[in-house]
Amino acid sequence: MNNIPEEAPASKFLQTCDIPVAKFKIDPFTMVIFGGTGDLSKRKLLPALFRLYQENELPASFSILGFARSPMADDQYRSLLKEALQDFGPNLFDGQKWEEFGRHLFYRPGASTGDENFEQLCAKIDRIAPPAENGRRDVIYYMALPPQETPRVVEELKNHGLCRGAWQSKIIVEKPFGRDFPSARQLNKILTGAFEERQIYRIDHYLGKETVQNIIFFRFSNSIFEQIWNRRYIDNIQITVAEDLGVENRGPFYEQSGVVRDIVQNHILQLVALVAMEPPIGFEADFIRDEKNKIFRSIHPMDEKHIDAFTVRGQYGPGKVSGKDVPGYREEKGVSPDSNTQTFFAARLYVSNWRWAGVPFYIRTGKRMPKRITEMAIVFKQPPLRLFGRTCDVLEPNILVLTIQPDEKISLRFGVKYPHAANQVYSIQMDFSYQETFNIPSYPAYERLLLDCMKGDLTLFVREDAVEAMWEVVDPIVRRWENGPPENFPNYPAGTWGPVEAQHVMDQEGRSWVTG
Repeated sequence: MNNIPEEAPASKFLQTCDIPVAKFKIDPFTMVIFGGTGDLSKRKLLPALFRLYQENELPASFSILGFARSPMADDQYRSLLKEALQDFGPNLFDGQKWEEFGRHLFYRPGASTGDENFEQLCAKIDRIAPPAENGRRDVIYYMALPPQETPRVVEELKNHGLCRGAWQSKIIVEKPFGRDFPSARQLNKILTGAFEERQIYRIDHYLGKETVQNIIFFRFSNSIFEQIWNRRYIDNIQITVAEDLGVENRGPFYEQSGVVRDIVQNHILQLVALVAMEPPIGFEADFIRDEKNKIFRSIHPMDEKHIDAFTVRGQYGPGKVSGKDVPGYREEKGVSPDSNTQTFFAARLYVSNWRWAGVPFYIRTGKRMPKRITEMAIVFKQPPLRLFGRTCDVLEPNILVLTIQPDEKISLRFGVKYPHAANQVYSIQMDFSYQETFNIPSYPAYERLLLDCMKGDLTLFVREDAVEAMWEVVDPIVRRWENGPPENFPNYPAGTWGPVEAQHVMDQEGRSWVTG
């Protein structure tokens, strides 16, 4: 690197390096949060926006407008959010900063459909929107709504001229992006009928995590790894997304989605793409998203025979997590007592391209596991010859582990000679921790993603064609499972690593899960 300034840049999101970075500027904006009184707004969005304000990341002129059914005035809305912030982010709260921030908050009650509601919404935006130099309104619509309401709101925005023209608008859409390929395509059609693709920000908060972003830099800036990042040296790749919590208060939602729609179709396939993608020709958003989309298209289609042999579904029953008794899925609030919804998934899949042909990708996710962890393990092939005698016939492979949560770190496992022992190989682990190295707190992903949207940077957001390609991967699994309901649910106790069949997927080729 050359010409590195002596002082660190003012923004923690700004990186100085020789890679050409697009110039982004945050202009005065208005953010309209549909569902402005819901859990997502109170737990994630407003705390993230408040932290950005405290960090001086927001422009001097901005306004945030909550839109929901509950009747209340601006001051009542500010009080509601103040209480929420004190409950969900007490370590963030600063009374003086809140008074300043609160003056930027507004509220408009109304339903998500109806001419009168949207005419009044338009009038409210006109009153509170910061002035724009070019005469256009910079407006961000955040769909913090149940998924079935988003299409209706988008149609209303379109019908009232709030998407283009005098409105320099963007729209942020939360997952799920549909519930299968046809519904995802229909949602995309509605979105692109109202907005241009460059205005649409499909948010997956996993992509905002620092370790996820660093996968690209780690791979392509370190030649010692990129040279061996292929089928010649890698035996298998494992991705685990484990949660120790159950469905909590999301029982009705989970009954309609299940683990494949909730986690596999988006989070896990995004991680597969990041670890498997080819080097992009540049760091512009579409160059990176093009390479990820190639991976989605390269995942080998799974027929019924493969699904039956190499996928595992599960549902947790009563058990113990961290020493505490917890109920089974069927005992959770809002869940049917004879539900066959899956809370666990494991599978073996293949990326059928030149780099990865023949390398199995093992993916696994579940609720009520022994611990909360998200990590990617790259397991390297063993040496072709045994040089250390028969006592060392079973050697541990070299493993590179990228941990995304709860602790963001990178670990490398390799063998050394044990002191004072003849031909004794000892496996050790070398760790790099973001927190210990940089002494910077781990910021919630929503902050990074909201800031990127304000800047107009689409790199970490999901593109239309990628959404559809990911559904094409998982739809055959969902159809197969729905056509053949399980007979043995629940089939793993809470606090375990899932059904025993998940290990059998690995046993067939003499492998085992790195985690657990």
